[in-house]
Amino acid sequence: MNTASANNQYEDWIGREETKTAHISESTMEAMAATIDLDSHPTEGQALPPGWQWLFFNPFVRRNLLGTDGHPAKGGFLPPVALPRRMWAGSRVRYINDLPVGAIASRQSRIVSVKNKEGRQGSLCFVTVEHTTRHGDSTCIIEEQDIVYREATPPTSGQPVAPQVYDATPQWSETVAPDTTLLFRYSALTFNGHRIHYDQPYVRDEEGYKDLVVHGPLTSTLLQQFAVKHGGGRRLSNFNFRGVAPLFCGQSFTLEGRVDGEKSLDVWARGPEGQLAMSALAVFE
Repeated sequence: MNTASANNQYEDWIGREETKTAHISESTMEAMAATIDLDSHPTEGQALPPGWQWLFFNPFVRRNLLGTDGHPAKGGFLPPVALPRRMWAGSRVRYINDLPVGAIASRQSRIVSVKNKEGRQGSLCFVTVEHTTRHGDSTCIIEEQDIVYREATPPTSGQPVAPQVYDATPQWSETVAPDTTLLFRYSALTFNGHRIHYDQPYVRDEEGYKDLVVHGPLTSTLLQQFAVKHGGGRRLSNFNFRGVAPLFCGQSFTLEGRVDGEKSLDVWARGPEGQLAMSALAVFE
């Protein structure tokens, strides 16, 4: 099937919508703060920190309705893309108004596009979903999320290719040491059953990774926290990030950043061998 025909295959999914409701509970704030080693957590009435919205609105799918990868089986809200590997490739997030802890919030999701492409490692399918989070009459967060589906990757053989070292020079740097407890707690908080975060034989033999994979949204949340820390007390208004390479359990990585204009910072996550793992632009009010 050529790319044009493949794109038309999922045309009926474009524009599909669903809405979920969630209580932005203080107990979840306390659990997340403990997970990422913060001394305190946001309390009722305070603003939800950037990135913490991903703790909510996640699907509660019965175990017998999951796919072999631990994700919900395809063909519900998202199109039934045949490619087996599913990853969160990146997002463009606008923080418009504060979402207070303790609020009842809604998130309306709409499929914006489905595009098939050919990459260096085979076929790819990009699904872009727009999420709009509201509290009462207030629009709080608008996000465009890119989900990528890829072909299966067999376990690597022979000598691994040395990663390309990212040569950007940071103004600030902070080390993160991901372990199995961090990955387990974040999976539990987000009700994420994806086996690449906890199942060693699966991640090695089926997905072809060398170890358990750190969650992309967790890395992005840590980068947003890092950006706010160096943002001079300003409110984060936009955060655009792109996953470049996986980070693995048991291998420390660094959050790094530097000024990129009057209102913005370049921030990124650098892997243990110097490789770029995630890049992002943080814009402040």
